[in-house]
Amino acid sequence: MIARHRRDRAYLAFLGHRISGIGLAVFLPLHFIVLAEVLAGEAALDSVLAFTAHPVVKAMEWLLLVLVCTHLIFGLRLLMLELRPWRGRGADRRGWILPGLILALAVGTAAMLGAV
Repeated sequence: MIARHRRDRAYLAFLGHRISGIGLAVFLPLHFIVLAEVLAGEAALDSVLAFTAHPVVKAMEWLLLVLVCTHLIFGLRLLMLELRPWRGRGADRRGWILPGLILALAVGTAAMLGAV
């Protein structure tokens, strides 16, 4: 049985922030490994650029951008929760969750459409 608080939108925003943070933490070492590979020379750069042209890599780039936007938006939501004065039970803050997620998906999609 799932506890009531785990079905709340605020808990889902918490999970979205944590999972996107973990995804970014996994990405960062891989990014440094690829950058180190590129420093090996022109042939290595060409092979990395050819690899990044693959559709699966393009989809992963989109996912990365959505993760960054999700982490940023939900992180800003947490800052607002901490810095703004509390009024009531916070129902007005729950209204920020869905628009934030939609904004993250829209920014990711707009960026990928512009990059294609």
